[in-house]
This record gives sequence, structure tokens and C-alpha cells, in this order.
Amino acid sequence: MNSLVKWVLILFVLFSIILNIVLIGIHQNKAPKCSAQRVHPLRGKHNERSGVFADLTREEYLQVQEYMLKQTDLDISTKQTTKPSENFLFLIDLSLPKKKEALEYLDGKSPKPVREATVVVFYGAKGHIKEYVVSPLPNPKKYRDVTLERYKKELPINARTVTIGEYVLIFQFFQEKVFVKLDKLLKESFNYSPKNNLNAFEQMPRGVQSGDRITWVSFFRDMSGMYIHPVGLEVLLNHKSVNSSQWTVDRLLYNGQYFDSVDELKQKYDDGTVKKIVYKESLDYGSLKPRKKPLELGPQQFYAEGKRYSINKNHVLYLDWSFAFGMSSLTGMRVFDVRFKDQRIVYELSVQEAMSVYGSVTPGMMLTKFLDSSIGIGRFGHELVRGVDCPYEATYVDTYRYIDAPAPIRFRNSICVFEHNMGQPLRRHFSDFFHNSYGGMVNSALVFRTITAIGNYDYMWDFIFYQSGAVEAKVHATGYISSSYLQDGSLKYGHQVAENVLGNIHTHFINFKVDLDVMGVKNVFQTKDMEYVNVALPWMPNRTAMIPQLVEKQLKTEQEAALRYDTKTPRYLHIASNMTNRWGHQRSYRLQVFSFTGEHLPESEAEEKAMSWARYKVAITKHKDSEQTSSSLYSQNNIWDPAVDFSKYIEDNESIEDEDLVAWVTAGFLHIPHAEDIPNTVTVGNGGGVLLRPHNYFDEDPSIHSPDGVYFGPGSEQSCENNRMACLAQETCSPVLESFTYHGFDGVMKFED
Repeated sequence: MNSLVKWVLILFVLFSIILNIVLIGIHQNKAPKCSAQRVHPLRGKHNERSGVFADLTREEYLQVQEYMLKQTDLDISTKQTTKPSENFLFLIDLSLPKKKEALEYLDGKSPKPVREATVVVFYGAKGHIKEYVVSPLPNPKKYRDVTLERYKKELPINARTVTIGEYVLIFQFFQEKVFVKLDKLLKESFNYSPKNNLNAFEQMPRGVQSGDRITWVSFFRDMSGMYIHPVGLEVLLNHKSVNSSQWTVDRLLYNGQYFDSVDELKQKYDDGTVKKIVYKESLDYGSLKPRKKPLELGPQQFYAEGKRYSINKNHVLYLDWSFAFGMSSLTGMRVFDVRFKDQRIVYELSVQEAMSVYGSVTPGMMLTKFLDSSIGIGRFGHELVRGVDCPYEATYVDTYRYIDAPAPIRFRNSICVFEHNMGQPLRRHFSDFFHNSYGGMVNSALVFRTITAIGNYDYMWDFIFYQSGAVEAKVHATGYISSSYLQDGSLKYGHQVAENVLGNIHTHFINFKVDLDVMGVKNVFQTKDMEYVNVALPWMPNRTAMIPQLVEKQLKTEQEAALRYDTKTPRYLHIASNMTNRWGHQRSYRLQVFSFTGEHLPESEAEEKAMSWARYKVAITKHKDSEQTSSSLYSQNNIWDPAVDFSKYIEDNESIEDEDLVAWVTAGFLHIPHAEDIPNTVTVGNGGGVLLRPHNYFDEDPSIHSPDGVYFGPGSEQSCENNRMACLAQETCSPVLESFTYHGFDGVMKFED
């Protein structure tokens, strides 16, 4: 009996195994095959020469730092809490090569340019700022002072950015010289205590004339989104001296009333002769914690057949595109040597400046004009959150920066690259009459992104590469609005957005540098538009009609090509070559600007020189290595005598015929804050940018050669021959996602060593 049971069990097991094998075989024949094994060949090869634009490596930063510290005659410190009266190594960044040398190297005509770094030292002990170029890298052996060469003037120490070391002293000053004396007021008005602090937010520029370093500092509740929790106290700090023992409080504002000193405010508060703010607990309306628990994930993007782009070091390949990339601590994201079908179209596309001008009845916001590159746009490019800031399956790239720090800081995943279905067809046509067919193509494009959180605002920077040969540079703003405490007259400068809180009206101006090289570096600038002309009808000479006609013009000088923001601008702006396409038209790229900016600051204002680039929607200049940027690190804190005045680039009025041309493009938007900006400003509708579109550059739309095209007619709707979508359900595997990680808080500012 036992042996019979044993044999039955053995036979049952064998039968089960055979049955499973058969079922697996049947299932394999019917189951979807994983098409991720399909290989999409890239159109080019990674170019090691792109390294000429690569950001400094951690090792190079450390080598430059070590080399500069060895120069004992410079007497510089890298300690993060270095005092303003001492000499501080503030910045190390890549020094870009001269364009001519870079192009010859990229095209294999000359050796690699010497790799160099720019070093900025704040000489508090000497009263000036110096810029040095250190070379060669790696293993530097020499440095030279390039301050006068770059700016044609000395840089005063008051033009420096406020460093961590100076902030530490400012916080200490307020604690010892202001808060201690006003303890009763702070407790009764703001419930201030060691456990319930007030946060400071400074306004800029720092004064009203060159040489000033006098800053209105506004105070906010220590809550989520502190920028929208003003308490009604502002203090004017005079910190012109590099010796903090000489700092003073010049004025105060409390609940709309001005006072000449801390003692005066204290006395009048104690006497009851001021209108007091009575503390009231504030709702946590600035928190970004979800009000509801998540129920399910929204749509996710994945690569059904693998990624169609490749990144090697600082070089990207995507279908017909290739480019090099980098991240400047000061100006942020930039790309170089942008090629389509191996033809260079753009030498440099980069962010230059982000500027905001505010209106207010309170002093903290009344004069505020933020110039973000003076703080560092790229400096605040922290880690991107997978699945929110960028698609979950994007490729993430680390960067290193050395600015106001004792050593280079690694910012993990601070750049993301992904191919994106833009949500609409790039082109399509359904033929309803006669020759029935459908032809179309999904608009899949490569997005190169970083997001910089500069104080209250977060700017999302995108460079987008389309299969039509177009490139787009754009920015969207989110984050928190700046606000002020509501008082009489406030509503002339914005809308109330919370109890006693005004959202202040302000502009956003963004400047991009677009160095187009259309079929080489000998280009011209053309405009095209339309006008109605009265034309006699050929078949009825006695009748006329108003017919739109093409109007073309070539602008010949820099001043002609400086298109002011307040003038009517031709709708088609072109950087064109003297070469023609098959149809005899000049091959060109069009600059199409998307912008909803407010009014530019009147040129009569002394501060306007530091932002003179914003006078122009588009300005075309002849390329010069000495005109590398439209703004500078020193514009914010010496706004009345800026190191770089962009209008000077145009003043010499050079010829722009058959020259290497650079377009400086200004975009942005006017922001009148409203209730829906609480808690956070959304990106929808809050942005601007420029689209670079081929215009007679090709003989036809290059995307017609893309394998993404779809075409079918009656009877062939289910065929995969010209429609991969028809077979996608049978081929695609489910995605396997990487684990979620985040290290972004590793790179936040710390106010101690």
C-alpha cells in the first residue's frame, strides 16, 4: 500500500511538472515580449572634446583652493565664518575658453585650450575685490589678476555679496543690539522667545547711492513659508564698515510707524504712545503639507523600449541632437556646441540673470530690486525630487560648486535629463477628402532641466530639444511670494492674501544669452513681418483689395538691432547665414520670444544701469570674449556703479553684417499676487522664454525622417509597418523603477563651520 501511494505521488509530480512546462510554453508564445531589448542607435558618438566646457571637478576645485592658500602674500582664508574685515576666498568657477580657440579645438583644428579657473577673493583687510585666473588645470602653477581686464575698474569691497560669515555677525548684532532691548515688545507683539524665533529677510539694494551698505531687514514668523508671515517690524542696518563693532541701527519701522533708534521705539512702546501690534496666533497657511492623504499615483512616464538618449560626462546625445552642458554657480544652467545632424547651430545657450522689481509702501520692499546672479543662480540648484521635479525615470546628474563655502559641495541629482511626450502631436493631418489617410507624429522632445531655489522663489529652467530642429529655453517660477505687513496705503501695491499680509506687486525679468552660429560664424540679423497693401485685381483692374505682404529688412548695426521693450517689434527675428537652402532662401534660425513682462525700470533711475539688458526684448551684438555676461556678481551690491553695464555693449554701435552674432533675449512676466498664491505660486502661466526655430534652414521639416512618424490608411489601421502604436500593447513590458532616494538637504546653507 505504501509503495503504491509512493508511485502515485511520483507520477502526480511528474505529470504536474510536464503540465507546467507545457503551460509555460503556451504562455510564452502568447505573453508580451519585452521590447526593451530593441536598440535605438544614436545618430552620433560622444565627443570627448565637450570636456572643454565641463564644470570643474571636485579634485580641480581642491587643487585650485590649495594652490591659492599656498600664496602666502595673498593672506586668504577659506573658513566659512571668515569676518568681513578679513580676506575670504569666496568663489571658484570654470573660466570659459575664448570662443575662437574653443571652436578650433572642437573642429579638430588646434590643441585643447588651457583649462583655467576663476577665483574671487573678497579683500576685507584691503578694501577691494579681486578676480584671478588660475591655470593650468589640473595641477595649477600660476595665477594672474584679471579684475581690470574684465571690468575696466577696481571693485570696491562694498560690492561683495553678503557671505555666511557676515550673516552670522548680522544675526548676532540683531540679537545683542535690538532683540535684547525690545524683549517686552517682541514678546507682547510677536510671542518672541528663544523657542519661538523671528526670521530675517533682507531687501536689496543696500542703500540709495554708491558706497552704501545699508539694508532694510524685515522680520517674519518662524513658520513654514516664512515669506508670507510678516510681523510688522523692519530694521535699517548700517553695515558699511567691515568691522561689525561699528555697525548701527539707523531706522526702525514698527506697525507702520518710523523710529530713529531702538531706544526711541522701546521708550515710546513702554509709554504707550505707539499703536501696538497685539499678538495673535497665525494659522499655518504657508505649509505645503498635503491637506488630504494621497489615494493613488497620477500618470507616470516610462521608457517602453529603453532610453533614446545617452549621457557621457558632460555630453548628451539624443536622436539627431548633441550638446555639452555645465552649471555656473553664478548664472546657472548652460549648454554649448549644440548640434543637429552634426551641424553646429548654437555655440552657447545660457541663463544670464533673473531680476525682480517690487512695489510697496513699506521700506523693506519699496526699493527692492533683486539681481539673482549676484547671489548665485546656479548656487542654489539643489537635488531634484524624483517623480515630482522631473519624471521618476529621468536621468539625474550630480554637480559640484564652490561658492561661499570652505570646500566644494556636491549637489546630488541637481540636473535631470529626460525624453518627454509633450502631450500633443508635433504634426498631423487626417485626410478626409479624396486620398483618405492619417499621418502624424508624437511630439517627443528631450528636456534638460534644473531648478534653483533662490530665497523665496524657485525657478525651473528648461532647455528643450525638438525633433523639428527647434530648441527652446524657458523658465517657470514657483515658490513663495514676497510679502509685507499690511498698513494704510498697501493696497496700491498688491492684494491682501492673508490676515495683515500684502502680496507685493513685482516684475520678473529673465535674460538669456543665445550665441547662434548658423552655418558658421558669419551671420546677419534680419526681421520679417507683414503689412497690408492695396492691390489692383489683375482680372478686374478697376477693383482693389488689401492684401498682406511680406516685409523683410536687414539690420546693420548694434543700435539698430537693440529692440526696446516699449517699441513695436517685428514678429519674425532671424539670425541668418549667407548660404541658401534648395529654394534659394537664406538659411536662418528664428528667435521667437514668449514674454509677459511688466514695465522696465525707467532709465532715469540710478539703479537701472545694473539691469540695462532689460531695456531690450532682443539685442544683437557682435561676439566678444570680453562681453561674456550681461550682468555680474557685483551688480546687486554696487547697483549704482555696476561692474557690467550691458548698454555699453551697444554704445559702440559696431557692424553686425557678416559677423559672429550674439542675441541677448529678455523674457518674463508681471506678477500681481493674489489669494491663489497662498501657500505657493504655481508654474501655470508664470513664465517666459525663447524658441529657436529653423526658418528656411532645411529644405523640408527634418522630423519627416523621424522613426516616430505614424501613417496608415483605410484597411491598414492595425498594421505595425508605419505605426508602432498599433503593436505597443503586445510588445511592452511593465517598467521596473529605481528606489526613491533624496539627499538635497546635504547642500543647504549652514551658518557655522
